[in-house]
Amino acid sequence: MQVSVLASGSKGNAIFIEMDGTRLLVDAGVGVRRVARELGALSVPLDSLDAIFITHEHSDHVKGLETLLKQTDAPVYTRPGTIREMTAGGALPEDRLFAIHDALEVGALRVSAFDIPHDAVDPVGFEITGSRKCTVATDLGFVTDEVRAAMEGADVLVFEANHDRKMLRQGPYPWPLKQRILGCRGHLANDEAGRAIAGLRTRPQKIVLAHLSETNNRPEIAEETVSHVLAESGICSLSLAVALQDEMVTA
Repeated sequence: MQVSVLASGSKGNAIFIEMDGTRLLVDAGVGVRRVARELGALSVPLDSLDAIFITHEHSDHVKGLETLLKQTDAPVYTRPGTIREMTAGGALPEDRLFAIHDALEVGALRVSAFDIPHDAVDPVGFEITGSRKCTVATDLGFVTDEVRAAMEGADVLVFEANHDRKMLRQGPYPWPLKQRILGCRGHLANDEAGRAIAGLRTRPQKIVLAHLSETNNRPEIAEETVSHVLAESGICSLSLAVALQDEMVTA
């Protein structure tokens, strides 16, 4: 299994997952040139994608999708409400978008969608299972039992560590935006991410901290905070990486 976070952050998100001969892209929030360049570095042709999965309709997860669909025949899967929201302006071809309710098979893989608490129409994370398991859970205000169940036993976990609480509270954002981020349908703080991972019964072999705020976080702060929380729980052996906005990171 190969998991490469092509881009991650408030400006755009995309994750490539290859397992058991099946190639998937989760989210298309960066331009097709960026996606093609990063996939090219992995020796993966753009037109070899088997499917594209979209977590929710916010622009940092879908703004590259329209152009991407002109260069690949891969079907797009997301929740029905997200499809309605994405096609409302008429830019996306409806015949390329398909609903995922609970789970479906793509090649050798089973992809399960699970609800996440975020301020979008019908946002989801994805649990991707074949010979191994990868879970993608970003853009969530808190960790529900459903999210936690999807995280359990993952070989690779791509998980949100959006902000440092002190940086957010003292930062330049207006108070209503701070409230939104801190709320139960906003984004996960670094320490919350660490506690969620520490509370798992079967922890991932590899973790990629993702969707870091450029204003209210830093890669070194996210890694240090999560590592500290894990160490307090006696966990010191996990492989921890931090996804970046402008550079591909492979788990």
